[in-house]
Amino acid sequence: MWSFFHKLGSPPWLYRISGSILRWLLPLTLLALVAGSVWGLLFTAPDFRQGNSYRIIYIHVPAAVVALAGYYVMAIAGAVSLIWRMKMADIAMRACAPIGAALTFVALVTGSIWGKPTWGTWWVWDARITSMLILLFLYLGVVALYEAYENKALAAKACAVLSLVGTVNIPIIYKSVDWWYSLHQPASIKFTGGSTIDPSMLYPLLFMIVTFYALFTCSLLLNMRAEILQREARTGWVRRLAGEREPG
Repeated sequence: MWSFFHKLGSPPWLYRISGSILRWLLPLTLLALVAGSVWGLLFTAPDFRQGNSYRIIYIHVPAAVVALAGYYVMAIAGAVSLIWRMKMADIAMRACAPIGAALTFVALVTGSIWGKPTWGTWWVWDARITSMLILLFLYLGVVALYEAYENKALAAKACAVLSLVGTVNIPIIYKSVDWWYSLHQPASIKFTGGSTIDPSMLYPLLFMIVTFYALFTCSLLLNMRAEILQREARTGWVRRLAGEREPG
């Protein structure tokens, strides 16, 4: 177990293993993204109350779910960075932030599009939407903090602290519809008790959630590989790698 943990801290090893993973995961993810979008947006039945407008759920919910999970990934990387001073944890934290921000932005925009025909307005300052907006600011804060410091070791420490403090917002997002009055409906997918969504709508939604997790993984690995090459540009293994790619 510890040997694997130490391998994760090795830029050459992680670069190689991530390339092997991406070689099969990336095309499968893109194929699943197309298949799941077609399945959910075109072939599911209209909702008896919302008609066809509910179909945006197949983009909105997966983006929101993975945006929340991605924050935990970033916070865990921040904790590892603070405790063990692992360089790859810094890279993972930095690579995760823009992806999480993009997913949160997609969740907010699709939520607004869905809210207009459902609630009659593009935006309301209810607890769920406001806490998701705070999540976007937290992700962008990590991005901005890293760029604000010339000393990258100090930048990584500041980002790690912000990431850990920001985890307080995640349970607030999850429980906001239960703790405060909200226009949002309670969770339709429940692991304890029956789900309130019909199986014909549930299965493509679960498929898209898994696909978005795979998309997050691919994006994270791609970002980490780019960051590794940038940071390790002067090392021998990167120069040898560049030499292998030169024609002739």
